[in-house]
Parts: sequence; C-alpha cells; structure tokens
Amino acid sequence: MTRFLLLIFIALLNGCAIHQWTPPLDFNESVIKTPKYDIFTYTRITNDTAPVHIYIEGDGNSFDAYGVPTSDPTPRGTFMRNLATQDTSPNVVYMARPCQYVMSTQCNKSDWTDGRFSKAVIESIATAIRKIAKNRPTILIGYSGGAMISGLVIQNYPDINVQKWITVAGVLNHSDWTNHFGDSPLTHSENMTELPRVPQIHYIADKDTVVPNELSQKWTNNNNLIMIKNSTHHRFENLELKF
Repeated sequence: MTRFLLLIFIALLNGCAIHQWTPPLDFNESVIKTPKYDIFTYTRITNDTAPVHIYIEGDGNSFDAYGVPTSDPTPRGTFMRNLATQDTSPNVVYMARPCQYVMSTQCNKSDWTDGRFSKAVIESIATAIRKIAKNRPTILIGYSGGAMISGLVIQNYPDINVQKWITVAGVLNHSDWTNHFGDSPLTHSENMTELPRVPQIHYIADKDTVVPNELSQKWTNNNNLIMIKNSTHHRFENLELKF
C-alpha cells in the first residue's frame, strides 16, 4: 500500500464525526487549563486513593487524504474514547492532545504536525495529568502518537507517580518512524532514545500498516510486547488491557 493510499484509508476510517459519539453518563466533560494549551478530557473520578488510568489520544485528524495538514486535529475515530470509557476502574480519564476538541489561541499547525511532540506539548499534558491525578498512583495508556507523548511525560517528569505504562499501536521513536516511510522529520519534536524504566506493556496489531510490527519489535526488543491477531492500527479485536 502506498503512503498516499494509506492516508486515504485513514481518512475514511476517521469519517465518524465527533458529535455522533456520546460518553457514558458517569463521565464528565471538562477542559484542563495549562499555561499554553487547554486540554480536553472526559473523566470519571470516584476514589480518592485508587490509581488513575489516563488514556492519551493519538494524533487524530492531523492530515487530510492528500497528506495536507488539516485545520482541526480533533479525532474523528472513536477507538480511544471507547477504550477509555469501557474501563471499569474507579478513576478513568480520556485525555485529548493539545488543539483537539479545543483550539487554544496559541495553537498552530505545527502542534499536530512537525511539533506534535514538542516540549510545550509534553509540558501541557504533564500539567494536565498532575492536576487530575494529584499524588495518586497513575497508569498512562497511550495510543499511536499518544504512546510517544506518555513516554516523554514519564521520561521528563519523574515527579508524576507513574506506576505503569501501556501503549497501543504506539510510536516509540518518531525518527525511525518517519524514516521508514520516507516522510519529513518531525523537526520541532522531542524523541525517546530509550524506553522509560517503568513497568510497561506494548500492544501491537498484527496487520498494522501505520506503525509496522518490525518497528515495534525493534523499539521494545520484543520485551513486554503483545501482538493482537486479526487487528489493524485503528481496529483491535478483543483487546483487553492488563493493569
């Protein structure tokens, strides 16, 4: 599949409009203020001491079918929202990326293209996590580019009490990823050169053409790697996360 056809395929999968999805009644919609960006969330916090499961969204609707940056990166697909709201734990948070759902005044296209993993983006997510989790044990679950975001939070902000890191179809080294496809490098983004040293599990899809298995296997050295059969980057079959 060519890169061009892949982008069209992603656009079709993301065709579901945001307003067609409604969160469960026990989840509250809220916006977390940080110095640069407003971070959109759905939250259910019912226990003051239990761990907080924070699901960090992927890159969303960053590019159109022709590979041109969009004006709004809000995700159209519902995979991560569904995964989060199906979690039966007492404290669950779905956390969008900067400029998704809420277009802050300082947002610009770099924030969802070459600067999607910038220091400012990572700092804003870390601030939002602190405000929600406080000092409670935290499990970060990152999907696609959200895996890179969560990994950089763990790497750069050790004060956050992250007890476990889970990735789903995660990008764990964006330089390798863009090189693999011959895409432009993410010149305004931070990168991980090694994985954070926390307990972790990485779920991958056997038919993932967006984040190829060979890259995931390289990044993790096949450690803590779980392959889900009959699945793609946007559609996992019977995915059950282990906490």
